[in-house]
Amino acid sequence: MNAIDVVVIGGGVAGLAVAAELAGEGREVCILERHSRLGTETSSRNSGVIHAGIYYPPNTLKARLCVEGRELLYEFAARHGVPHERCGKLIVAAAEDECSTIDGLLERGRANGVSSLQRVGSDFIKEREPHIRAVAGVWSPDTGIIDVDALLRALRDVCVGRGVHILPASPVVGGEAASNGHIVRTARESIAASTVINAAGLWADEVSLAIGGERFRTYPCRGEYAEIIPSRRHLVRGLVYPVPDPSGHGLGVHFTRTPAGAVCLGPTAVYQSRKDDYESNRLELGYFHKAAQRLVPDLKIEDLRLGTSGIRPKLHGADQGFADFMIRRDRYCPPIMHLAGIESPGLTSSLAIGRYVASLLRQSAPITTATH
Repeated sequence: MNAIDVVVIGGGVAGLAVAAELAGEGREVCILERHSRLGTETSSRNSGVIHAGIYYPPNTLKARLCVEGRELLYEFAARHGVPHERCGKLIVAAAEDECSTIDGLLERGRANGVSSLQRVGSDFIKEREPHIRAVAGVWSPDTGIIDVDALLRALRDVCVGRGVHILPASPVVGGEAASNGHIVRTARESIAASTVINAAGLWADEVSLAIGGERFRTYPCRGEYAEIIPSRRHLVRGLVYPVPDPSGHGLGVHFTRTPAGAVCLGPTAVYQSRKDDYESNRLELGYFHKAAQRLVPDLKIEDLRLGTSGIRPKLHGADQGFADFMIRRDRYCPPIMHLAGIESPGLTSSLAIGRYVASLLRQSAPITTATH
C-alpha cells in the first residue's frame, strides 16, 4: 500500500488548485482523476468568465472566494502566460420594470466588496454596445475572460513542478477509515492518506459514499450554448448579461466572448437525472434566438448555430433556492474534506479555494473518526 499526505480526488480546476497550494506548502500530494485527461467535465465546459463577485449573498463562501479568487486568477494568468482579458461586463435592464433588480445587484455587489461597479444609463450602454437595446445597467470593469484549457494546463504544470503525483484514468472504487487517516482504493492500488480531498465535481456525492463518507446529493443541471456565426460577431462586442433568472438557477441567457474571439449565447439551466448526458433533447436555436432578440433586435436566427453544453454540480434541486459551496470536513470521517457544489463562480474562485482548504487543514484539530 502506498502512503501519502493528501489524496485529491478529481482533476478539475478546483482539484488542481488545491493540489498546487498544498504541494506548495511542502505536502506530498496525489491527484486521482477518473478520466484520461484533466478537467474534461465541468471545468472545460463553462463560459470562461472571471466573475467580479456581484450575484452571491454577502458573507457566503461564493461571495468571499469569488472576490479573492478573481484577483488571484488575474495574477496567475499574467504570470503563467494564460490568455485572459479584464474586459468588463454589462448587466442590463431591457425594460424599466427591471431597473429595481439592477439596483439590487449594484447594492449586493458593493456589499461583497466589488467597489468598482457603476450604475450606467442607455447612452453608456449604446457607446460600448451599439446593437444592445437596454434602458439602464451595471458596468463591472473587473469582470473578465480566460482561456480555460490554457488555465488547466498551467495549473497542471505548477502541480508537476511542485511534485504532485497525477494519476489519470484512476476512478475511485472504494475506501475506508484508517487509524491515522483514510484509505482510498482504485482498481489498481490502495493509497493511505492523512487527508482525502473529495473534489469530484458532479460525482462528489457518489465518491463520498464509495469511500465511507457522509451522504449528500449533487444535482446535475445542464447548460447549453449557441454561438453567433463569425460574420455577425460584431453585434456583441463584450460580455452582456440580462438581469438574472428569477428562479435563481442561473444568470439568464447571456452573451460572452472568448479570448479567441467567439461570441457565445447561454447557458441555459435545466435539471436532469444523468450526470453524463450532454446531448440528448438539445434545445433548438429558436429558444436562444427568442432570448437574444430582447437585447439584440438585429440578431436573426440564421446568425446562430448550436454550441457546446456543460453540466453544473448543484447542491440544491429545481424547487430550492441558493446553496453555497460545500468546503468542509466530513461529519463522520474527518480525514475526508469535501469540495462539493463547486459550480459558478468555481472557476473564478479556484485559487482562493486552494488557499481556503490549506487554511482549514492548518487549523484542524487532531483527526478522530466518528461512528455513523
